[in-house]
Amino acid sequence: MKKKVAIVGAGVWGRTHAFLYKEHPEVELVGICDQNIEKAEKFADEFSIPRVFEDHRTMLDELDFDAVSIVTPDFAHGAIVVDCANARKDILVEKPIATTREDLIRISEAVSENNVRIMTDLHNRWSPPFAVAKQMLDDGELGSPVSAYFRLNDVLWVATDMLPWSSKSSILWFLGSHSVDTLRWFFGDEVETVYSVSSSGVLKNLGLDTTDIYQTILTFRNGCIASMENSWITPNTNPCVNDIKFNFTGSEGMVNLDLSNNQMIECFTQNESKHPDVLVNHFVHGKAKGFAYESIRHFIDCLVTGDEFLIKLDDAINTSLVVLSILESAEKRIPVKVEYFSSD
Repeated sequence: MKKKVAIVGAGVWGRTHAFLYKEHPEVELVGICDQNIEKAEKFADEFSIPRVFEDHRTMLDELDFDAVSIVTPDFAHGAIVVDCANARKDILVEKPIATTREDLIRISEAVSENNVRIMTDLHNRWSPPFAVAKQMLDDGELGSPVSAYFRLNDVLWVATDMLPWSSKSSILWFLGSHSVDTLRWFFGDEVETVYSVSSSGVLKNLGLDTTDIYQTILTFRNGCIASMENSWITPNTNPCVNDIKFNFTGSEGMVNLDLSNNQMIECFTQNESKHPDVLVNHFVHGKAKGFAYESIRHFIDCLVTGDEFLIKLDDAINTSLVVLSILESAEKRIPVKVEYFSSD
């Protein structure tokens, strides 16, 4: 019997989830929910979804389904995740899982009490260059972990045009969550302390009340150290919407990744030059491809088979706890020790 799935959030990335669900032969997309009912209805027409809702609680009361994708702005995840867990729905939630400690506690309790399956879309673990580098580390080619540098920035357009809610969020939630999870994954350990500084002005001068950039030092329990940069003021002329540099140093080797300046495909016309994305999310013969899609496909496959998700609940929660500590450190200009839940 097919798994019945609903989506909360009819925005750009909600459409991404819908493409993957519609492709899978063992899944039936049965509902879409968005506070903007006109947007939800248009979404339903595009993907032939039979039921449309304006409130997720109404959808939970009236619609029969097995699992849900939560693709709302990051600050709006908490209550929806808790309500879906209490309704005993399996859950895929976009990153970060939540942006307050209170919501993280409530989510952890609701998931445990209702024995539901949950995964957060921290999709960098499916990025081929990162996955290959991690396999080299696991195979012993690089020795034991020592240090890392991770620069993950966005062009200005993301904050000014792509995200109408950027002033209610932070680049740390939007990209920093990926950075923290990737570093935790490579080091195989949890962050112990963080020290971060930030700068504001560019975006505030454009009417967006959000911080431009964070520079962060992370120390891990096992003694490893990392530097992390996250901003969304990279010029819009950058070849890629992301500005990505990654260095990982082990006791016996090192890897460098530069994922912003690929020359695999270049396009030049009379009006512009561009480097089309062939890594993150694109389409080949009408099918969704790229590592940002593979993470969603992984959730769907595991939903059908019952296999474990690659991203565990602790991964998502601890990543958010680290980001909360970075925000506190940047505000107070002091090192902050990450306070994990007592079960860690």
